[in-house]
Amino acid sequence: MKKIIYPKVGGPESIKIVEIKHNKIGENQVRIRVHRAGINFADLMMRQGLYGSAPEFPFTPGYEVSGVISELGPKVKNLQIDQRVIGLTGFGGYSEEVIIDSMRVISIPDNVSFDQAAAIPVTYSTAYHMLIYLGNLQQGDSVLIHHAAGGVGTAAAQICQTYGAGMIIGTASESKKEFVESLGMYFIDKDKEDFVNICKELTDGHGVHQALDPVAGKHLLKSYKSLRNGGKLHIFGASSAVPRKTRSIFAALKMIKTTPKFNPLDMMNSNKSIFGVHMGRIKDEEIFRKHLLVLSELMSKSSINPIIDSVWRFEKVSEAHIHMHNRKNCGKILLDFSPI
Repeated sequence: MKKIIYPKVGGPESIKIVEIKHNKIGENQVRIRVHRAGINFADLMMRQGLYGSAPEFPFTPGYEVSGVISELGPKVKNLQIDQRVIGLTGFGGYSEEVIIDSMRVISIPDNVSFDQAAAIPVTYSTAYHMLIYLGNLQQGDSVLIHHAAGGVGTAAAQICQTYGAGMIIGTASESKKEFVESLGMYFIDKDKEDFVNICKELTDGHGVHQALDPVAGKHLLKSYKSLRNGGKLHIFGASSAVPRKTRSIFAALKMIKTTPKFNPLDMMNSNKSIFGVHMGRIKDEEIFRKHLLVLSELMSKSSINPIIDSVWRFEKVSEAHIHMHNRKNCGKILLDFSPI
């Protein structure tokens, strides 16, 4: 069995593919023959040694997979051999096979492809957790989405539309304007326009109900200022710490130094809320599972439809990472581990 590892801190060129022996499964576990594994920005941060919850080097990254069950533990009753499934790996998804607890596996609807299924667990669950579970999105609400052309951004736009949001505002680079607008968002050029002022203008001076920020650093304060009284800011990343494919300690330290410290009394007076969201750190796995079941149902009804930027054969994982480093993707990037 082949799998991808990060042997040490480094750039995309440091990634290795190794051959290992098959491991035995536990009584409540399943073995999945992986067809697709999702790439997330957190994977890039882990490789650069900038992600706090990553395992010790060397390790195999990968939060999510889609594939087919090839083996069941003796106590697994709710799943079957050859069943098409989504698996929540936590880590280890960049592999031809994964072994995970059966509670972290859900079936894929017949009308859903492996590509679509692998795009759901991290990006859509993150967006759903922020907007619906924490944010209690209401019909007509206004939402600001940063990195609107990325995996979480496109997922958030579709969830907003599914749940009846009003004004949906997306920031991205100028080259992605047409794509962002095609998703029903009002486009803001992140490099040339002041999104705080535009958000205020578009909402009659009030500000947005919710803002989704994966940038961190000084960017957070601007997102906070874009909120209305009673608004909610969701922080779910720190992309400003990874401006390029090689590690920059300066950029990481700058992000930390410029991250604002919010005064709880000021927040109380404005009725604003701030949520820190890290789906990999959620202890109650039932929350995650319920999100996935809802999202799977929405996908089977075509209420949401994951946008796939590209699918890379796993041997080209380094090129796939560079593609994301260069902010080229519009939608989800996947690795193809399917049998040839």
